[in-house]
Amino acid sequence: MQGKLSALLILLAAVLWGTTGTTQAFAPESAHPIAIGTIRLAIGGLFLLSLVFLFGKLELKNWPKKATILAALSMALYQPLFFSAVTITGVAIGTVAAIGSAPILSGLLEWIFFKSRPSKIWWCSTVLSISGCILLFVNREAAYVDPVGVIMSLGAGLSFAIYTLASRDMVQKFPSLNVVAVIFTLSAIFLAPFLFIFDISWVKSLQGIGVSIQLGVIATGIAYFLFAKGLTKVSSSTAVTLALAEPLTAALLGVLLLGESLNTTAWLGISLLIIGIVLLIGSSNAMNRKNKSTRMTSA
Repeated sequence: MQGKLSALLILLAAVLWGTTGTTQAFAPESAHPIAIGTIRLAIGGLFLLSLVFLFGKLELKNWPKKATILAALSMALYQPLFFSAVTITGVAIGTVAAIGSAPILSGLLEWIFFKSRPSKIWWCSTVLSISGCILLFVNREAAYVDPVGVIMSLGAGLSFAIYTLASRDMVQKFPSLNVVAVIFTLSAIFLAPFLFIFDISWVKSLQGIGVSIQLGVIATGIAYFLFAKGLTKVSSSTAVTLALAEPLTAALLGVLLLGESLNTTAWLGISLLIIGIVLLIGSSNAMNRKNKSTRMTSA
């Protein structure tokens, strides 16, 4: 798989994640955000596990247990941390702190544990994308910065960065579908207690079923499978930066489907996000050609 194609798969995954906010807007009023996140992982895990048994087989020989538990815990923690942060400090601050911190944290973790220093193009793309994300959310609501909420947002960003780092090592050795199926099934088990804390009767309604399937199958199952496939040829730091296409998609869907309006600052943010993402995709393709040329020269 070429580097550019891998980057595009991750970008497509981010676009599917970006439908989450719009889908939640159509959820029944009684649906608590944490309950939605839990149902989302449960359906996503079952969907992926079903695909494994339908199209292949689950080989657990020499399976990396520590990496699996780390990735599953990270994904499980992301849900309550992010949704709680947004509730405490608001959508704008919570989203920017969580999504904006993830690329930086991922780059630092990759540097510390894998001795892989992020390239100058990555830094340039990441700065552009994060700046665009900030401009996209600024003035959306009154800025209320709650320290606890910000800490939870940073925890959510760290959780996503750790998940990406742990799962990337796994998809290098095992089929991507098997990896995400095991991780998300385990994540759903970790979050299962929330099903007894929050009301989930809304799932039985036709509206609730539609929202749950869209979030679980499309925005989780298919999206994270594409993300895992892309990780086979793209670094974790690059993948997390490309994931910033999520708020871009959410903003555009808000305009198209929910009747929201964007000011000039927000459109400038969208432009910076697009420039940063295009720059990173281009660099991924160039890096792949460079690596291929190096291998041919060595041969």
